[in-house]
Order: sequence, then C-alpha cells, then structure tokens
Amino acid sequence: MSVPDVAAPSVIVVMGVSGSGKSTVGALLAGRLHCEFEDADWFHPPANVEKMHQGIPLTDEDRWPWLRAIADWIDATRRTGAHAVLACSALKRAYRDILIDGRPDVRLVYLKGEESLIARRMATRHGHFMPAGLLHSQFETLEEPAPDERPISVSITPKPREIVVQIMAQLKAENKVKASGA
Repeated sequence: MSVPDVAAPSVIVVMGVSGSGKSTVGALLAGRLHCEFEDADWFHPPANVEKMHQGIPLTDEDRWPWLRAIADWIDATRRTGAHAVLACSALKRAYRDILIDGRPDVRLVYLKGEESLIARRMATRHGHFMPAGLLHSQFETLEEPAPDERPISVSITPKPREIVVQIMAQLKAENKVKASGA
C-alpha cells in the first residue's frame, strides 16, 4: 500500500449486511490503497448461491467451509506480503474470529446502516444473488463488532467516496498514534 501516512494492514475486511455497500466501498478503498480487492461472495460454493437465489437464508453449516476458504485466502495474502481489501458480510463474531482472530495485521471496517435505508437501496439493485427479502434475516443475525475487535465503524449515509475518505482518515490517525508511541 503506497499511500503515505496510512497504516498498512495486510488485509482490511469491509463488513456489513447485504446492501450496505461492502463491494462498492471495498473496491474504492482498494483503489485508494493501490491494492487488490476481493469480494467474499466469489468464495461461495454453488450450493450456497443457489440457496440464496431461492430466498433461503444460509445456515452456519453452509457458512463454515466458505469462511475457511476466505481465511485461507487471507493467510495466503499475508504470506506473500501483499495487501488487500475484502468485502465480506462477517455478520457474527464467530465468523469474524475465523477471519481475523490471531491476525493482528487484519483490520475490520464495519459499514453501519439502518435496515430501512438499506432496503431502499437494495430495491434499486439488479443482478445480485442476494434477494432483498433476506435483508431482515441478515439484521437478525448481525452481531455488531465489539471494541476488542478494533473495528473502524462508519455510517453508510454518506456517498461511498466520502465513506472511503472517513476510513482513510481513521487509518491515518491510528498510524500517527502508533508512530508517536501513544
């Protein structure tokens, strides 16, 4: 990551419910940081995608292999010394523990928004395999990140580019604190 004065985690996981802007914000953030972008949706096995197409919420049993595949990718990215941004729902603490726990160079960005706002945005989205009808189940599953997870929490109300500016500012501020030894 070649942006000066910005802390450089190996991987930044941009999390939130479907429709919160993970892919859009993640791709913009990766562009600003000059690093790779991956979308966790690409790691889903065909059976998971089919269930979601049918409007059937995924179970934890559906998610475990998906999460392990993502964790393997994170570890491979870290081993090569590369940097990346990953868009992933990571709704439960147990899911985030698989992705982040024991990896101090992996940071969490939480895109926080109201269900009504996200539902309105999802109504205009076309071609995504996650139907808007499953949004409520995502909010029921969501466990907001705890302080010990060191999340960068940002509202999804601003435009995506403004959200990226906020994330970059928080990364830069953290880097200055680390550099000063505070």
